[in-house]
Amino acid sequence: MENLKQVIANNLAFLRKKNKMTQLELAEKMNYSDKSISKWEHGDTLPDIEVLHKLAEYYGVTLDYLVNDQPHEEKEKLFSIKNQNKSNQIIITCLAVSFVWILATIIFVYSNFAGTPKYWMIFLWAIPASCLILLYFNKIWGKKIFSFYIMSILTWSLLACFYMQFLTYNMFLIFVIGIPIQIAIILWSQLKK
Repeated sequence: MENLKQVIANNLAFLRKKNKMTQLELAEKMNYSDKSISKWEHGDTLPDIEVLHKLAEYYGVTLDYLVNDQPHEEKEKLFSIKNQNKSNQIIITCLAVSFVWILATIIFVYSNFAGTPKYWMIFLWAIPASCLILLYFNKIWGKKIFSFYIMSILTWSLLACFYMQFLTYNMFLIFVIGIPIQIAIILWSQLKK
């Protein structure tokens, strides 16, 4: 156990120094005292698992990185693989969203060539469609806070689409529906896992 304490201590000190932070700066970010940070980095005490997880997230590493005794160069290779996976997730999400916009553009261009009324509204409807795709991928890979923003944009863009689609009916009161929906989204975002 002593060896594990020292491994974690060395890794925490290395990551803090690599990020060019003082113990006091890290302590302020983590809501701990600089004495606690010092004890962790000297191996006198061990932070509990929740704090280790919070530190790992802050530094962008895994818990395995913190408890691993391999040289930092070896761990950096593992870390770069994790970053590549995150990069791939972002690219896949962007490709899925771009498909919506490509489809909207094809429909718009086809409507111009066919001589039918111009379907410029398709671009407006592409916004909530993009939000649905973002919501799906965020559920798989993202963080809950992003779902809050995506759901808010989805709600208000859908209301705007209906308003613009039925502009002749002067349905401006449709936006009042968005208020309780937004309140529900805010309350949902406050739920703890």
